[in-house]
Amino acid sequence: MVIDTVIQLFERDLNRLINEIGLYKEESNIWKIDKGISNSAGNLTLHLIGNLNTYIGKELGKTDYVRNRDLEFSTKFVKREALLNELIQTLKLVKQSLSKLTDEDLSKEYPIIVFSEKTTTEYLLVHLTTHLTYHLGQINYHRRLLEG
Repeated sequence: MVIDTVIQLFERDLNRLINEIGLYKEESNIWKIDKGISNSAGNLTLHLIGNLNTYIGKELGKTDYVRNRDLEFSTKFVKREALLNELIQTLKLVKQSLSKLTDEDLSKEYPIIVFSEKTTTEYLLVHLTTHLTYHLGQINYHRRLLEG
């Protein structure tokens, strides 16, 4: 089933993100912007948490999550432990929400318009996995650039 693969990809990359945030030697570097980097690892992490809680948690898992996208990029200096806890909760939510879906659900229209036109749930989930991976790569590069 495609849904099993999608769950495995989210689990793999959210665990990688948890590891990546834990690898910062200096906690303050999680929030540092330097050398043309416009978003800190902390803000990208908050963005991914908001994104997944919105498009998977709220829309597919039927939670009451309310997203404030502006805060994902303006909030600063959240403690590493709090970020890690939010990531762990997001991973649990993603797995729980997606495990209820069937292959038939994937071919249905996603409940809201995210892009300029309607998509299937499968299309949006594949997009969300690549979005997570894209920002995970940025965070990895950010850490290595700042800490060597």
